[in-house]
Amino acid sequence: MARERADVGTYDDIVAAAVRTTGLSDFGGTDHEEGLRLLVDDLNAPTAGLTGVGNYMQRAQVKSALVGRLLSEAGFAAHPSYAGVPIERPVFVVGLPRTGTTAIHRLLTADPRHQGIELWLTEYPQPRPPRETWADDPIFNGINAAYSQHNVENPEFMGIHYMDGTSVEECWRILRQCGLSIGYESLAHVPNYSAWLAKQDWTPAYQRHKANLQLIGLNDQDRRWVLKNPSHLVALDAIMAVYPDALIVQMHRDPVVSIASACSLSAEATAGWSTTFVGETIGRTQLDMLARCHASFMAAREKYDATQFHDVDYRAFVADPVGTTQGIYEAFGLGWTDEVAASVTRIDEESRQGGKRPKHSYSLEDYGLTEEQVRAAFA
Repeated sequence: MARERADVGTYDDIVAAAVRTTGLSDFGGTDHEEGLRLLVDDLNAPTAGLTGVGNYMQRAQVKSALVGRLLSEAGFAAHPSYAGVPIERPVFVVGLPRTGTTAIHRLLTADPRHQGIELWLTEYPQPRPPRETWADDPIFNGINAAYSQHNVENPEFMGIHYMDGTSVEECWRILRQCGLSIGYESLAHVPNYSAWLAKQDWTPAYQRHKANLQLIGLNDQDRRWVLKNPSHLVALDAIMAVYPDALIVQMHRDPVVSIASACSLSAEATAGWSTTFVGETIGRTQLDMLARCHASFMAAREKYDATQFHDVDYRAFVADPVGTTQGIYEAFGLGWTDEVAASVTRIDEESRQGGKRPKHSYSLEDYGLTEEQVRAAFA
């Protein structure tokens, strides 16, 4: 039975809960507070329309951001050498949701010379332990079990985006440590937080993002980082300020399909959480937010060296995943070898095996949108 709450609680109450859970109290500053306080106020407002389950789940989202920040600060203090870890020519995979970013991300991280952030380490930042020790780690087992149960209870969501503790995942959980994440806008109707977020400079969040990568990769300093997150669309200037040699892979797909699928993802992820974040509200808010992010990225891209960018068409990728991945390597001079080809091919083949996941069905009309509206927003 799903757990419920009468309300989300106050921001200070959630802070106290995070402190109790971790036994830690050093948040390393207060730059996260403004955004998270606004978010909690929005979540408690009638406009959010949260149900008892929604109150519980949304509170958990905020608490998780605070717990992650506390754990990162503890990691920074325990491993001060993290600050000297170099991060050179990291690869950022960007694009609208549902454009193949997850698939290309996992193929790029098939290379043993590369690394992504495993899901459990986005929740519990620490120097990555040796892989063979994970099965005996109670934190890993707890997180992995939670996602396994989620997949069982939400088969439709699993058909859209499968996750477990070992999966290389998006780094929005790291960025939210500063109170910044478009992920919150994809999970609830939070208009005041959305308006605030649209005006923010993401540079401090990416500085903390880099510190977390240095901490997590402390034991893997010779491996290139490969990262992906829809939030990266809105923060190209911040990415380039913090990672000036970044390599950007931009995925492209018909926005009509991308927006319909993104709306379906938000609906499935939050089913039963709200009486207002449904149907047309999801359609309107997600179209506005994603169109704004995409426009911001395209405008900023013009300012940077074109050789740091590589474009991938979704249809070409689906037709030839391994060849498309090789094209990225060749464009950036990453060193495509027989060993890399074998690793990428193996991961691609594994993704096609096993039982079929539940069919993912969606349409723009479910969210009060038309093809003409979407094309106008991305004109």
